[in-house]
Amino acid sequence: MLDAADLTAAEQTAATYYNSDDADQFYAHVWGGEDIHIGLYEGDHECIAAASRRTVEALARLIGPLEPGSVVVDLGSGYGGAARYLASTHQLRVEAVNISSVENDRHRTLNHRSGLQGLIRVHDASFEAVPLPNGCADVVWSQDAILHAGDRQQVLREAARLLKPGGVLVFTDPMAADGVTTTDLSAILQRIHLADLGSPDRYCSWGASVGLEREVWDEQTAMLVRHYTRVHEELLRRTSELKVVISIDYMQRMAAGLQHWIDGGESGRLSWGLMRFRKRPLDCLVLGGGE
Repeated sequence: MLDAADLTAAEQTAATYYNSDDADQFYAHVWGGEDIHIGLYEGDHECIAAASRRTVEALARLIGPLEPGSVVVDLGSGYGGAARYLASTHQLRVEAVNISSVENDRHRTLNHRSGLQGLIRVHDASFEAVPLPNGCADVVWSQDAILHAGDRQQVLREAARLLKPGGVLVFTDPMAADGVTTTDLSAILQRIHLADLGSPDRYCSWGASVGLEREVWDEQTAMLVRHYTRVHEELLRRTSELKVVISIDYMQRMAAGLQHWIDGGESGRLSWGLMRFRKRPLDCLVLGGGE
């Protein structure tokens, strides 16, 4: 288990939140179960879990062809839905890195139930300091997790370090729209206890500074709005049922927080979508800072 003394303030905040009983029950019962990230919806009232799994499938297609046995490092792996999909559907080996011990325990249990523990290894670790060797990964994968990092540029440095030359980083992350200030996002930032968010342009710049060239930016901000709307609807619809396992105070605060995300997306202050970066060959790398 991670020692809290080794974590940054942002990491401690994320670990404390996701280790709480309320958060664990909420994400397991409402957000989508195995896949706790933003979904790609085909209809306004589609099941959250189905839409969330569609995002996993779309991000997997974005990788391109891989040989069975190729290695994926999943940064912020949650309950491991993506890891199990990649292992079972594509026979990939997954190194799952996640800061929440509660989520990791559930992840390991689900892997055993699926018979996939031989293909997936779960690490109680920060994705700012991944306990894996340089050049071990064909793919680095992350879904809606990097926003919680205290130093997002460091996460991209770690991705570049982990990837083999020519390997790809694919990820999604709730972001500020380009040009939007922290003042414009104050309600959301207070809710998630962060000073700022990344943006499409900032991720492009940070990637370039560590030898990761952005090849794809599939903007899907409408899905962020729809997803938070669906989660908000489900939370309100099921409040009487959920109060047995989730505190009323948590649900009230969550409902208010979800509405901030909806408002931010509808007003054009937020951005979300699928990105793919490729690590340049070694003779082209120029490691540096970023903005």
